[in-house]
Amino acid sequence: MLDTLLKMISGDLPLPPVARLIGFRPIAAEVGKVTLQMETALERHASPLGTVHGGIICDLADAAMGLSYVTTLAEGESFTTLELKINFLRPVWQTTLTAEGTVVQRGKTVGMTECSVYDPNRRLIAKATSTCLTLRGDQAKGR
Repeated sequence: MLDTLLKMISGDLPLPPVARLIGFRPIAAEVGKVTLQMETALERHASPLGTVHGGIICDLADAAMGLSYVTTLAEGESFTTLELKINFLRPVWQTTLTAEGTVVQRGKTVGMTECSVYDPNRRLIAKATSTCLTLRGDQAKGR
């Protein structure tokens, strides 16, 4: 999967549908770490209160964490998220967000990831963690 991410970064492969829908793109990837970036647009991403909706920030963090975990999977493995937690630390409006997803622990079956979401001044906007379950065999098929 790391090769696929690198091809997305270079533009040789299209972004997945969720990336196009939300508006994020990978900008860096290595084993256990993926960085995503997105330009927020209030006409697309605003909550009823006028700030970027927390669900959008959560989607960005979830994607960064999931993709960081994917870079550690062996051939024939997949994963699913068991748990996701996010803390929102400051509001944002129209800006560029950078999400840095990292694998904290990769066990044989269960792993943990984290993500920090920053604004252009490297102020922490949100911090997220997730627990991932590695799937193999029939469980991994079609995922």
